[in-house]
Amino acid sequence: MTSATLYSGLVDKYRDRLPILAATEAVSLCEGNTPLIPLDSLLEGGAATRGKGVRLFAKFEGLNPTGSFKDRGMTLAVTRARELGAKAIICASTGNTSAAAAAYAARARMRCFVLIPDGKIAMGKLAQAMMHGAVVMQIAGNFDDGMRLVKEVTEHSPIELVNSVNPYRLQGQKTIAFEIIEALGDAPDVHCLPVGNAGNISAHWMGYSESCLSNADQSAQPGLDADVSAYARHIIATRRPMMAGYQASGAAPFMRGAPVAEPETVATAIRIGNPQSWQLAANAVRESGGWFDEFDDHEILRVQKLLAEQAGVFCEPASAISVAGALADIASGRIAPGSTVVCTVTGHGLKDPDIAIAQSTFKPLSIAAERSQVERAIDTYMAK
Repeated sequence: MTSATLYSGLVDKYRDRLPILAATEAVSLCEGNTPLIPLDSLLEGGAATRGKGVRLFAKFEGLNPTGSFKDRGMTLAVTRARELGAKAIICASTGNTSAAAAAYAARARMRCFVLIPDGKIAMGKLAQAMMHGAVVMQIAGNFDDGMRLVKEVTEHSPIELVNSVNPYRLQGQKTIAFEIIEALGDAPDVHCLPVGNAGNISAHWMGYSESCLSNADQSAQPGLDADVSAYARHIIATRRPMMAGYQASGAAPFMRGAPVAEPETVATAIRIGNPQSWQLAANAVRESGGWFDEFDDHEILRVQKLLAEQAGVFCEPASAISVAGALADIASGRIAPGSTVVCTVTGHGLKDPDIAIAQSTFKPLSIAAERSQVERAIDTYMAK
């Protein structure tokens, strides 16, 4: 096998559709290329009655190198930071951004600083940032406080901010739309996503929109240098999907019509009260004819468990809300029969193992090391 046959990541694959110089070496962990998994087994009961002919898929971003969709944006943000000569990056995070930033900074031999809410981060994500060598600062505040601080710091220090306010983050994340169109042969009818900081739904819409625009209509994205904004003039989709964004009820500023001062939810990845990409996300939903909705923690955890036990997809709680939304909207008829629906499942379940263990159906059994004991346990559970 030669190196030319190896997949080398999103920047190299989509370089002609990304705002990066042709000669720039990518900072990559071979991110992207994640599976589109059919979820037809979940279309039961009301969903089956109202959703005849629906095709339901999970785009499982938990199989990225650090276990979340954040790697898509981070490869480009860190590539660009190194291109500019930066020696360090910084971010505020509820967990996944810190893990991705730390990993890609390590890959680029750069220093990484992360601000996280004290006591409000899943242990799997904290472990990642620490192991990759990031300087972790736990603040007495929430994610929104962290965002305020990193913005202030980068205004006065020579350090690159790699949260989704960095336009290169969204440029990397838009590639998920390219992969979905390539897999399906066209864009889906509806695309369902979790919404926290709202960058991901904005990036998806950007990718779908670029894939449908004519050569004459495409132009450089706002905020990017024109001399590095070389987009391929490909039309690879005949339509754009309706974008459906779902928030946890305790952290649902789009549903409240205003920022939430003290957001609270078991879905830590979307525990954000003041989304940085608010207007971009609102525009995506409006332009696509889509919608926002909310679900409580009980429903989020129920669907997380459903996905793991009935579809074999183990995701973190925030990821499950996209599937919860799709199932509810199929059952209600909001999503029309015959639709093709894709749910972005944003992060792996191992990000938050404590939550998973707490709600598992079967707890570990303590038995004697005897065949009869093993057989008795098997008989007991096979009968249930």
